[in-house]
Amino acid sequence: MNTQKTLSKLLAIILALVFSCSKSKKDQQIKFYLGSDLSYVNEMEDCGASYKNNKGEVTDVFKIFKDEGANLVRVRKWHSPEWTKYSNYEDIEKTIQRAKNKNLHVLLDFHYSDDWADPQKQIIPKAWLPVIDNIQVLGDSLYNYTYKTLQNLLAKDLLPEMVQVGNETNIMILQKDEKGTPMNWSRNSQLLNKGIKAVRDFSKKHNKNIEIMLHIAQPENGLWWFKQAKEIGITDFDWIGLSYYPKWSKYNLEEATEVFKTLINTYNKKLMVVETAYPFSLQNQDKAGNILGRDALIPGYEATQEGQFKYLEDLKKVIKKAGGQGLVYWEPAWVTNTCSTRWGQGSHWENATLFDFNSKPTLGLSFLNSNK
Repeated sequence: MNTQKTLSKLLAIILALVFSCSKSKKDQQIKFYLGSDLSYVNEMEDCGASYKNNKGEVTDVFKIFKDEGANLVRVRKWHSPEWTKYSNYEDIEKTIQRAKNKNLHVLLDFHYSDDWADPQKQIIPKAWLPVIDNIQVLGDSLYNYTYKTLQNLLAKDLLPEMVQVGNETNIMILQKDEKGTPMNWSRNSQLLNKGIKAVRDFSKKHNKNIEIMLHIAQPENGLWWFKQAKEIGITDFDWIGLSYYPKWSKYNLEEATEVFKTLINTYNKKLMVVETAYPFSLQNQDKAGNILGRDALIPGYEATQEGQFKYLEDLKKVIKKAGGQGLVYWEPAWVTNTCSTRWGQGSHWENATLFDFNSKPTLGLSFLNSNK
């Protein structure tokens, strides 16, 4: 009897050690996040696009990124878009499932809008417009929406490891239209803190550890935004997320290093660049005008596959040097296709994806493989 008890205890100890080592190994692998925003993939595939590996074989695009060394997928979530059937709840469930199937971590990006939310516009979802001036009810709506989304994902075993409370929230969130209202920090802080609280409350109730990110476009805007946010009481988050596109930033890579350091040291938060891109070509393969043209180039980095790779490698080094912990490429799979956007047929990004015009990976994709 004593022998059986001893063996049972020994087995329990061994299993605990195995679990602990497995968990520790997994944690060690995520000291630095390298990933991509793959929100467009489902739509691209429905529009006839396919993706090839380095051998020229058509392959699941999530496998291509995983095999290259990615450990994170960023996923965009709109509230109730009427103009598209993508980036709604049903679509993100599919995307997250594909990421989870490849053991990739997920960063869920709440836009809190029915359309693109960015530094120029943060338009309130149509469903919340009737309560736009009732801050208490509006805050509760944001809280409940965030919480319910996580609850639904939990039921499918699809919880993200990180949640982004708002997308490029340089200006005040949940505005009536594109005209833009001057920043009201009292209102803004109440709303953002409601989103943060929803994630914290959910995590506590379900014994999860979902990390929270706040996201600002361009490093220079991070300096003033996070200062003012802290002063008004927005402090309970884990990650500073930044978009960094040389085309729209006044800082070069070297200057950005100091900004990253300042943000990390001042606020004692982890930092990740969650959006960046660089063109590998200046050619246009369809009728949709490209967003990143010659004006997106910086000295020393040509619009070639080599130039794209060099930019990503150098940016990665800059982030690491500053103490940052991640780099995500924005929409590397938004390739040319048979469908149309609201502005033209095809893709506005096909010259800045991580796939060439023959659907094979560009050299830039290998920026991911330092995690191997």
